[in-house]
Amino acid sequence: MSAATPGSRILSLAHHQPARVVTNDDLAALVDTSDEWIRSRIGIATRRIAAADESVADMSTAAAAKAVARAGIDASDIDLVIVATCTAVDRMPSIAARVARSLDIPAAAVFDVNAACAGFCYALATADLAVRGGTSRTALVVGADKMSDFLDWQDRSTCVIFGDGAGAAIVTATSGADPDGIGPVVWGSQPQRGHVITLETTGPAGPPALFRQDGGTVYRWAITSLAPLARQACDRAGTALPDLAAVVTHQANLRIINTIARQIGAVNAVVATDVVESGNTSAASVPLALSKLVERGEVPSGAPVLLLGFGAGLSYAAQVVRCP
Repeated sequence: MSAATPGSRILSLAHHQPARVVTNDDLAALVDTSDEWIRSRIGIATRRIAAADESVADMSTAAAAKAVARAGIDASDIDLVIVATCTAVDRMPSIAARVARSLDIPAAAVFDVNAACAGFCYALATADLAVRGGTSRTALVVGADKMSDFLDWQDRSTCVIFGDGAGAAIVTATSGADPDGIGPVVWGSQPQRGHVITLETTGPAGPPALFRQDGGTVYRWAITSLAPLARQACDRAGTALPDLAAVVTHQANLRIINTIARQIGAVNAVVATDVVESGNTSAASVPLALSKLVERGEVPSGAPVLLLGFGAGLSYAAQVVRCP
């Protein structure tokens, strides 16, 4: 990644998770499952579940406020707010507008992105393009979901998978000799197979929307289709696979994560496995996992990291970023 043309970089990262920890044993008291069954098939030990009065906007704001503080900027410097989420209960105003109001961001462009579990990578790419195009100087990008609002707590195939949370990044323009910090995105979808992951309602008088998925189909798609796209993102960024410091995929399932990481061939990279303690947090999973790696000092500042989001639609996005 060169600085020959105007670029962007991640200035800071932060995350927020609800206080309540739900263990596999807790779920075994609700449905026919066990700690051994969940760990062996999905790899999850615990997840965080938000309180009834803790909204997607609340979690987004908490993560965003930390990211702003860590960046050492004033909220008024932000001119673009993008929130990636698929679990906003209210239609208007957007979650991004609610975050801007809570943080006293005065006049930013605000909008939400719904690409489900690929959402943060889509939003990050959008912010990168806005900064490169000169329409934004400092952007706030958030991935946040409260999946617990839309789970069937009697369906053991889905309720054991998810957690709630948010992750945030401040994206700013590079200047001078600063290296470009966000590489070109490789993104797309397979919409003809979008029916395998859904969160749908039948209308105002119908039953509440509930998350459903064909887990087997999703698993096979992920382990057969995504690694070549991730390698393509590295090629576009000019980053050799052995030079990657970390691989942060969507935290869907530990077996999927490990299989994709092995297929990519990034032999020197730390592989994020936040799914073990956080579960699948949808659009929050990539920034949440990356924020934790940086916070723990597992990835040095300036090191290249591969991000790979994938989920409903069947949408995907991959890009190489440099850690703040």
